[in-house]
Amino acid sequence: MIVRKLDQAEHGKTRKLWEEVFSEDTAEFLDYYYFVKARENQIYVVEEEEKIRSMIHLNPYEIRIGDKLFPSFYIIAVATQKEYRGRGYMGTLLRRCMQEMYSRKVPFTFLMPAAEAIYSPYDFRYIYNQSVGGMKKSGTAGSADDVMRNSMRQNSETECRDAMLWDAEQMADFFKENFEGKWQVYAERSGEYYRTVILEQQSERGGVRLLKADGSITGMFAYAREAALEVREPLYLPEYEAEVIRQIRRLQREPEEPVRIYASLPSLCDGTDFRPVIMARIICLNRFLTAFTVPEETEMECSFAVIDPIVTQNSRIWKLHSSSGEREIHVRETEDSEGVLPVAELTELLFGRTPIEEIKKRPGVILTEHLEAELEKIVKLEYVFLNEIV
Repeated sequence: MIVRKLDQAEHGKTRKLWEEVFSEDTAEFLDYYYFVKARENQIYVVEEEEKIRSMIHLNPYEIRIGDKLFPSFYIIAVATQKEYRGRGYMGTLLRRCMQEMYSRKVPFTFLMPAAEAIYSPYDFRYIYNQSVGGMKKSGTAGSADDVMRNSMRQNSETECRDAMLWDAEQMADFFKENFEGKWQVYAERSGEYYRTVILEQQSERGGVRLLKADGSITGMFAYAREAALEVREPLYLPEYEAEVIRQIRRLQREPEEPVRIYASLPSLCDGTDFRPVIMARIICLNRFLTAFTVPEETEMECSFAVIDPIVTQNSRIWKLHSSSGEREIHVRETEDSEGVLPVAELTELLFGRTPIEEIKKRPGVILTEHLEAELEKIVKLEYVFLNEIV
């Protein structure tokens, strides 16, 4: 068994395994992926008999946490040839990738799991719930059509078309001006980010629909048409919701064609569910901790031991300190510990997924009253917006 990182020129060799394991993906999508994404990503493989039997792809993203930018990787295409499953290849590759990411001081990595049970043993935990719903049907109270009928805005001068690559910078500006402060954690929406999104949606028989008024973007949403129409991440100024609905309606093949809407406002959907979709794993803990803040008027000082059985460099005693008048948390190693936190429980706590009252009941967790009170002062990362597909 050989475990190695592929050279960039070798990335195309993994396409055969992708097609074998993920047979639902179209040739058009894979053409896009291997031309665009695989030019910049990292791929780790297990080889047996000089052939690739297992793989993991690490796709790079810039992640904004508060007002800071950090490198991260989205883990996808975790695949093993059927005849070679059950040999621990996936675990071997995950551990190798985590060590590589630690060397790059990546705060955390993330993925969309096929099943939670696959990744929880590696201390991945859910950090993002995505809204999923269908377009409200015609004739129902509060339906999308009601919104259009009740809209007082005249939309005759609204320009609606699919985005082209040269629109990407303006799309990034639209997000920054109107949505940047809404979430604490998200992939940085740069012009390059939106150029990639446009190409990705086109590979899935869709695009990104733009709404513009007087030359300025007023709304946008990604859409794809595989088996059915899917709309992803509609972002728009509130007064243009009716026009967003009109544009979605125009994409339907017939009036009653089902539409699935992901990461949307509830007003567009009927029976919206919030489903856990993205799991994360802390990689470089001390760098991750520097992304956190406390209220400016608060003083905070505590220390605790972290247990990390995979990225063992995180298994240290960490001292956190912040003085009154500053929001930044200073992090360093120390020798005196007030308690113990396994890395998985720390993840749930810092992302605001599980309250400290429940965390302290978990096996392996030790918290003094002082440590518990100090950890409560940290501003948790509860508002996450990670809708990346690849």
